[in-house]
Amino acid sequence: MAVAAANRGELADAIAARQWYHTLELAPGLSTPGWFDLRGLPERIGLPGDLAGKRCLDIGTFDGFWAFEMERRGATEVVAVDLLDGQRFDWPTGSDPAVKRTITERKGTGTEVGAGFEIARRALGSAVERRELSVYDLDPEDVGGFDFVYMGSLLLHLRDPVRGLERVRGVCRERLLICDAIDPRLARLHPRLPVAWLDGVGRPWWWKPNPAALVRMAEAAGFAVLSGPTRVRLRPGAGQSTVPLRQAVRGLASRQGRAAGFSARLGDPHCALLLRPVAPDD
Repeated sequence: MAVAAANRGELADAIAARQWYHTLELAPGLSTPGWFDLRGLPERIGLPGDLAGKRCLDIGTFDGFWAFEMERRGATEVVAVDLLDGQRFDWPTGSDPAVKRTITERKGTGTEVGAGFEIARRALGSAVERRELSVYDLDPEDVGGFDFVYMGSLLLHLRDPVRGLERVRGVCRERLLICDAIDPRLARLHPRLPVAWLDGVGRPWWWKPNPAALVRMAEAAGFAVLSGPTRVRLRPGAGQSTVPLRQAVRGLASRQGRAAGFSARLGDPHCALLLRPVAPDD
């Protein structure tokens, strides 16, 4: 993708002017400093290499990494949905207004809300359509049906993840790929029993399941597992400061220290599932 020198300078300035959640290569040698660098993850979790003829949906798109990747893999149409208004997140009662402002502003303020996606879409010449929509509000009468759906790192932020998955099932015709946060400690202690740790204190972080619980959530919402659970880590990107190795070693004594130290350096623990919606007569 050739970018004129003047346009390249403008693009570099636009990239530098904001925080990024996703690492995106918007021109040769010009990438966004994302909080996460997901490049290489699509193959590891089974994103189809060829989506030609497929209508696809990216839920919780943020800067659009997965939406643009599905488009790059030949999808006929890609719709990306996200909540741009952070006040509409699943906030626990009593959340600190200052915390609300901080988390909400990650998507920008004023006219800059969601600007990262638009900067990337223009730079890539993308035809992805973005709509402001909660996963809870997905309705086939409104958005239609999709052959392939991706939903990443969203169940963690839902008060009712099973309800969210049920809404996804209503618009998913063929396949759903989810990749969401898990608790490695629960995975070690309870490898087969579906259990989850409840947070829900002051921020929209709710459930951290083990892989068995993630599978059970999907099954309870009307999906059958085709492959997985596949455990992966979301690599930190250039926008995320990691703890120096010596400090990480000192932090091994506590759970909080381990999470902020070695776990952050290795990447955020996630688990992927490829699913199909179950027909009523299955």
